[in-house]
Amino acid sequence: MTSKISILAIDLAKGSFQVCAVGLDGMVVFNRAVSRTRLATLLAEHPACIVAMEACATSHHWGRFAQSHGHEVRLVPAAYVKPFVKRQKNDRADAEAIAEAALRPTMRFVAVKSAATQGRAVAFRTHQCMVRQRTQLINALRGHLAEFGLVAPKGPASLKLLENALADQSTDLPTPVRHMGSIYVEQIARLTEVIDRLSDELETSSKTDEQLRRLCSIPGVGPVTAGAVAAFAPDLDTFDSGRNFAAWLGLVPRQRSTGGKARLGSVSKMGQTDIRRLLIVGASCQRRAFRATSVIRWVVRRGGSTNRWLAALVARKPKMVAAVALANKMARMIWALSTKQENYRMA
Repeated sequence: MTSKISILAIDLAKGSFQVCAVGLDGMVVFNRAVSRTRLATLLAEHPACIVAMEACATSHHWGRFAQSHGHEVRLVPAAYVKPFVKRQKNDRADAEAIAEAALRPTMRFVAVKSAATQGRAVAFRTHQCMVRQRTQLINALRGHLAEFGLVAPKGPASLKLLENALADQSTDLPTPVRHMGSIYVEQIARLTEVIDRLSDELETSSKTDEQLRRLCSIPGVGPVTAGAVAAFAPDLDTFDSGRNFAAWLGLVPRQRSTGGKARLGSVSKMGQTDIRRLLIVGASCQRRAFRATSVIRWVVRRGGSTNRWLAALVARKPKMVAAVALANKMARMIWALSTKQENYRMA
C-alpha cells in the first residue's frame, strides 16, 4: 500500500501528529494520529514521496529530517491552507487541507531552512528578547520611582538619573524602595552587558561575512538589520525582482481593486515582520540597538540631501510615509546587491 501513496500531509504538534496519506488517484488512503517516535519511523521507512506540512513551529526541523530520507518537502504557509479546511476545524480536517493545498499547481511554498540559518535566527531573537526585557525593567523602575516624585525621561540613557536618585541619601525614599530599586539596577546592568556582547558579535560577523558587509554598506542598514535578512529571508534569487522582495516584506500598498478600478491603501504588512520593522526604523530614526543610519532624520536636520528623490519626498510627504517609501527602496537595494553580488555605490 505504501507504494501507492504520493503525498504524506502532516499536521504538526508537540507529541501527537495527524498524518493524512493521499494516493496517486487523489483519494485518502489513511488519516490517523501518530506519536512523535512513530512519525520519525514512518518518514525514515516510507518510500520517497511528497511530505507536506504547514510552515509553522518545528516544520523546518521535520523538513530537514524528511529531506535526509529522500522525501520532497513542501511547506505551505498557514494562510494558504485555511481556505481548504472543510467545515469544522480539527486535526483530521487540517491534515486533509494541507494535502489539498500542497497539490495545487499554483501554490507557493516556503523553502526549508538549514540549521545554520535557524541558528542565526536564534541569535537575533535572543538579542531582541534581551532588549525588550531591559526596556520592561527600565519602565517598571521609572513607574515605581515616579510615585515618589522622581521622574526621568524614557530610554536607557536616562537610567543614570534614577541610579543617582537611589544612591542619594538625601532623597526621601523608603528603605524597601531603595532595596527594590537596587535590584532593578543590577538586573538592568546584567542585561545591558549581555546586549552589548550580542551586539558586538553581530557587528563582528557583519565585518567578516562578505554578504553581511555588503548589506551594511547601504545607508540605513546596520549589523542587526543585515543579520535579520540573512536569518529570516529566503534565498533572494528566488525573487524575480526587488519589487517582489519588497512585496514579500509587506512594504507595498494593499490592493482593494475591483471592476477595473485600482484602489490602493496602506502597506500590506505581510511577510517577515522583523526585517520590515528594522528597515523602517533604519530609514526613519536613530536607534543605538540597531546601529542603523538615521537617513530621514539626517535629511530633515540638514535641510536637504544629495539624493534628490529623497529630498523631494521628505519635502512633500509626512515623515513616516517617506520612511516606508525609503524602506521599500532599501529592500530593492538589498535584493539587487545580493543577487548581483555587487557593492553599494552612492548615486
